[in-house]
Amino acid sequence: MSDLPAPGVPAPGVPAPGVPAPGVPAPDVPALDRPAPDVLGHGYELTVLPMADDHEGPVVASLVRRRATGPARGAVLYVHGFTDYFFQTHLADHFVARGFDFYGLDLRKYGRSLLPHQTRGFVRSLTEYFPEIDEAVRVVRERDGHERVVLNAHSTGGLIAPLWADRVRGRGLVQALVLNSPFLDLNVPSPLRAAADLLGGPLSRLPARAVLPLTPATAYGASLHRTHHGEWDFDLEWKPIGGFPVHAAWLAAVRRAQRRLHGGLRVDVPVLVLCAERGLRLRAFAPEARGADVVLDPRQIARWSTSIGSHVTCVRVAGGMHDLVLSPAPVRERVLAEIDRWLGGHL
Repeated sequence: MSDLPAPGVPAPGVPAPGVPAPGVPAPDVPALDRPAPDVLGHGYELTVLPMADDHEGPVVASLVRRRATGPARGAVLYVHGFTDYFFQTHLADHFVARGFDFYGLDLRKYGRSLLPHQTRGFVRSLTEYFPEIDEAVRVVRERDGHERVVLNAHSTGGLIAPLWADRVRGRGLVQALVLNSPFLDLNVPSPLRAAADLLGGPLSRLPARAVLPLTPATAYGASLHRTHHGEWDFDLEWKPIGGFPVHAAWLAAVRRAQRRLHGGLRVDVPVLVLCAERGLRLRAFAPEARGADVVLDPRQIARWSTSIGSHVTCVRVAGGMHDLVLSPAPVRERVLAEIDRWLGGHL
C-alpha cells in the first residue's frame, strides 16, 4: 500500500515526467495547453498544476485525464486518500464507457506530485488542498468545457471533498459528490480520540517531521497488491504496503477537519456516501481483510455522513474493502452499479 516501480513510474524521490526539480526551469512541463503522456499509458494525459510555495518550498499538483470516446455527458474528478495516488484505471474505464471524461487528481506531495524536497503526504491543514481542487475544477470546466462535474473522493479525499464543497456552495462548481469510505472519524477507541483532540494544539505545533511512534499496519496494503494477497499493481514507493509515517501535525489537521464536519456542513448538492458493511481492526494481513474495511469504521462513516448536507444517501456494501472499487470483482461491480443508479437519479 521493495518492489521495483511499475513500468514508466519514476524512481523514489524523482518527480513524474515533466515535473521540474525545485528551481530548475523546465519548458517541457505538461501545461494546460499541452498535456503530456501519463505513466498509465495510452489514453491518459498528464497536466501539472503549479501551486504557490508552502513551508517546504515549491508545490505542484497533477491532473490525469482520460477522455470519453464520444461527446462527453459530463466529467468525474477523482481525489485519492492518504498513502495513495490515482492508479485505478478500471474506475476510469467505467465512467468513460458511460460517456464521462475522467480526471484523477494527485494532490500535493503524493504520487506524481511528490517533489524530492517534500515530506510525503504532509500538510498542516487540509485546507491546503483547496487550491488544487479549485484549479482542477477550473480546468475541467473552463479548459475542457464541462458544465456537469461529479467530485468522486476516497478516504482522506472523502473528508477534504465535502469541506471544499461546503466552502464553494452556491457557485455551481460541482453537481454531485460521490464519497468512497470517507475519513469522517478516527478508527480508534474513544479515549484515544479524546486524547488526540486534547493534544491537537501541541501536536499541530510540533516540527513538520515529527512522526508518531505507530507500528506500521500492513493488513490493508497486503490485501491489495498482487505481490502479496491482492490483485492490483501499483507503485510501492507511491503507495507502500505499510503506509506513510503519520506526522503529529497532520493528525491534528485531520482532527480539526473532522470536528468541523461533525459540527455540520451545508453542502448544497446531492451526496452519495458508500462504505463497507463490516469493519475490522487488523494490523497484519488475514484473509478476512479481503471482505471488510480494515482502515476505518463503517459505523462511524454512516453516523457522520448526514453531517455533510441535507441531501445525503448512505449505502453499506456487503463484502466491501476500504477502497470499495478495489474490492473483489463481484463487490466492486455492485459498488459501480450503485453509483450508476444514484447518478442516474440525481445528475
